[in-house]
Amino acid sequence: MATSEEKQELQTPAIVCIGMAGSGKTTFMQRLNSHLHSQDMPPYIINLDPAVLNVPFGTNIDIRDSVNYKEVMKQYNLGPNGAIITSLNLFATKVDQVLGIVEKRAGAVSHVLVDTPGQIECFVWSASGAILLDALASAMPTVIAYIVDTPRTTSPATFMSNMLYACSILYKTKLPMIIVFNKTDAADATFATEWMTDFESFQAALRDMDEDENTEGGSGYMTSLMNSMSLVLEEFYRHLDVVSVSAYTGAGMDDFLAAVDKKVTEFNTDYKAEVERIKEQREKEMEQKKQKDLNRLLKDMGIKDDKSKKTEEPAMTISDAEEEDEDEDEFADKFVNPEDAEGILDVDEYPEEEDSDDE
Repeated sequence: MATSEEKQELQTPAIVCIGMAGSGKTTFMQRLNSHLHSQDMPPYIINLDPAVLNVPFGTNIDIRDSVNYKEVMKQYNLGPNGAIITSLNLFATKVDQVLGIVEKRAGAVSHVLVDTPGQIECFVWSASGAILLDALASAMPTVIAYIVDTPRTTSPATFMSNMLYACSILYKTKLPMIIVFNKTDAADATFATEWMTDFESFQAALRDMDEDENTEGGSGYMTSLMNSMSLVLEEFYRHLDVVSVSAYTGAGMDDFLAAVDKKVTEFNTDYKAEVERIKEQREKEMEQKKQKDLNRLLKDMGIKDDKSKKTEEPAMTISDAEEEDEDEDEFADKFVNPEDAEGILDVDEYPEEEDSDDE
């Protein structure tokens, strides 16, 4: 039973869409949802953006149903980013319930699509984002789709900034990633794939940028720095799948789904063992923390089991016995008068004295 369920879950990948504000991430989600429905492969959609006003697609799980973003801002006196992080933290407390619902529906849908806030740092670098991603990765293959605004990436400096951001997300989440160059209807993404595969073409673009006096960042220092960074990221590019799509026209969606299938295989062969190791380590740490808290509680209550008494408590000596007798005498002298002990000791009932009167 467990093996069949695991196989069934492995066939349903989770696609977490991450992208900067204005990159067309939500529009890409809408187009991908429409494309999957046209292929008779309805997805399961989760919205994790508490600040969005309108979502152009139907959601199965929406963070806005359980967390009110505006009320969070008012009650906790927070700004926009702080309210997003707090809303995600509140939603993360229900991650077990959310995961249980997703696992039940995993066998009936083709993909699980997750839309995230446009403020990347609020999700990727927050504790709640890590909890949600780890929960998804522990239940099914999880793929990161990093959405890039192609028209705004034509400059080598902006392109390098996007690649550094993608690299940091990859090593933070430790999940397979697909670079999605969106808005190809407005700008062709061929230049980007050339820069990622051919170092000389990127160097030529840097020289052109350096010669252009009107281009920002066209200093010799920036050119040297980006040259060095492109060499460093060469190994990073080899482990990436790059697709060009247009959320407006729907071009490239089949290529993206093919890249997802490839990353699912990569997840099962390379990433799954690491995810399970991290999960086991976290469970072990939680178990140790629970045992430590339990021992502290028992110590505060003064409760010890027989084993701890035999092994930990030393044998009583004569001096210890005398000290205990002195402590008892001091305690008795302190409460000689029953009126002084009222409220602390129960001195109203004396069963031994009543028995002596009856006799």
